[in-house]
Amino acid sequence: MGKKGNVIVGLDIGTTKTCAVVGEITEGGLDIIGIGSHPSEGLRKGVVINIDSTVESIRKAVEEAEHMSGCEIGSAYAGIAGGHIKSQNSLGIVAVKGREVDEDDVARAVEAAKAVAIPQDREIIHSLPQTFIVDDQDGVRDPVGMSGVRLEAKVHIITGASASIQNIVKSVNRVGLDINEIVLEQLAASEAVLSPDEKDLGVVLLDIGGGTTDIAVFSEGSIRHAAVIPVGGNYITSDIATGLRTPALEAEKIKMKYGCAFSQMIPKEEAIEVPSVGGREPREVSRQILGRIIEARVDEILNLAYKEIIKGGSEDIPPAGVVLTGGTAIMDGIAELAEQVFTAPVRRGRPMGVGGIKDVINSPLYATGVGLVLYGSRQQSREVLFKRERKMFGSSMERIRKWILEFF
Repeated sequence: MGKKGNVIVGLDIGTTKTCAVVGEITEGGLDIIGIGSHPSEGLRKGVVINIDSTVESIRKAVEEAEHMSGCEIGSAYAGIAGGHIKSQNSLGIVAVKGREVDEDDVARAVEAAKAVAIPQDREIIHSLPQTFIVDDQDGVRDPVGMSGVRLEAKVHIITGASASIQNIVKSVNRVGLDINEIVLEQLAASEAVLSPDEKDLGVVLLDIGGGTTDIAVFSEGSIRHAAVIPVGGNYITSDIATGLRTPALEAEKIKMKYGCAFSQMIPKEEAIEVPSVGGREPREVSRQILGRIIEARVDEILNLAYKEIIKGGSEDIPPAGVVLTGGTAIMDGIAELAEQVFTAPVRRGRPMGVGGIKDVINSPLYATGVGLVLYGSRQQSREVLFKRERKMFGSSMERIRKWILEFF
């Protein structure tokens, strides 16, 4: 097994599963060439609570991805979620050095926006530029090259608990991998499932995982609000186990096989077999009862998300509606119920914009993993471009220096 030069790895460390996705940059774009998945037992509500179990889950997922892709994995872009995630908007103001905005001015403005009061136990994960203001001209997305004397940067800052971040880093490092970058999971998922048109018009991404529901609100091409609700698919499983008096493991199987979040879609005469606890005989239960249990919990999750969206500054659901992704988004009826709750168009988000084993990753389950690979590929493209520009600038300066020495 050898190393491939243009390989990028995304590591989605979730509450119910750890997923490693391997992508390869080709002339035609980005191909997904390997995937590995293993149940997670060391996380709760998106936060590491057992390092050893988390390390084991990561190791198994990475080994499977290496075997499938045929390459050795040395580093990865790791996702992070959990109720400790917080976001805020900030403004940075600088004077333009040469009366024409350049990359350095933009970097200084974004850096100035990061100078906000953050508790010692928290770290900045992302500082994401939204729009810029050059003198009195607002709504500028790329100010480089514009004339002006004053540059303002509106930046969305996402922070997380230092301990939670370090536990992710420690778990990945103990597998023998380096971390390229820690990435907010809903930001990564947005790379895979949202179109530029949706981001421009305004859209909400809901990534409903096992332990958390991750929210990201986009408008005018950039993120406006991000939040994490500490409830997800595991709570639905728990309700099924309690309501149908069946073991949790059987409740999860029933949810996956027969679950429907919109009870109106379930035929009244349909019944399912439910295993009992304590060695008792299985029982036959109306699927409508299962549907009502699921619908109540999903309705609660969606309404909590709606309140968080409004709390984040949105007057209502943006025009492009809501995109559901994550493992729970696979469930029948969830899009129909979401349309009733949000009174807006809703669709399921599946990874797009990649080649390779598209049929394998064509599921909301893999949105974050594929998104991490896409995020990584774009970051690396920017770094290559930046190095190329610096090299070109350096060569030009060297030619000028030689010219001056020759003539003076």
